[in-house]
Amino acid sequence: MRRGTRYGALLGPLLAGGATPALVTRAARGLGLPERGRYAVVVLGTPVPDAAVAEGPDADGSRWWWGAAEVSPGGAESRQVAVVLLGPAGPARAAARLRELGAGPGGVSPVVGSLAEVGAARRLAGTALLTCEPGSREIVRLDERLPAALLVSRPELSTRLLAEVFGPLLTLVPAERSLLVETLETWLECGGSVGPAAARLGCHRNTVFNRLRRLERLTARSLSRPRELVDLVLALDVLRLSSAPP
Repeated sequence: MRRGTRYGALLGPLLAGGATPALVTRAARGLGLPERGRYAVVVLGTPVPDAAVAEGPDADGSRWWWGAAEVSPGGAESRQVAVVLLGPAGPARAAARLRELGAGPGGVSPVVGSLAEVGAARRLAGTALLTCEPGSREIVRLDERLPAALLVSRPELSTRLLAEVFGPLLTLVPAERSLLVETLETWLECGGSVGPAAARLGCHRNTVFNRLRRLERLTARSLSRPRELVDLVLALDVLRLSSAPP
């Protein structure tokens, strides 16, 4: 794993996207990387841990090149970007390594087949980063967060979805709102089973039923209708990703 001005200068044009074939060849030679291979891009929202920057490959053969930090949209914070030549374990192992090192939040792109494609991969990794909860240390792969990635890619639609689905819920006092949101989240995590949800929440199963029925009345959507359940799940994702508490 490497970092420095030289590496950043070579990676920069690739990560920006649209690099010419000549630039790709020059960067590949300068970095000692194959033009074609299994690559992923990582974008971190916090500084790179020192342990992540070291010479030599990972245990699974992955090789990392950290480029210069880039400024996030709006200029509020910087992001650290790495190009990873993947080993056999693929991007899941890259994400796991970053978690082990305490990095995060961060996004990992899908696999691309050449250095010429890392610009597109960087954009996808940046989108994955946006699906991390505010203040979290999550490391997520885009392919694990595709519905949420669609939401963060269109913030104006996300805002509309939240208002349309959860509008009445958001008018409740915070304590009531949080209770209903927590119950819905727990019920979903328990596979839509009331018994386990009640055990996790420390209440009677009838209490869970009553809270879910109230949420259905407030949102005018039924948890038993698949399309309406999708509305609720997506609105819950928007709420999770907003900076305001539920």
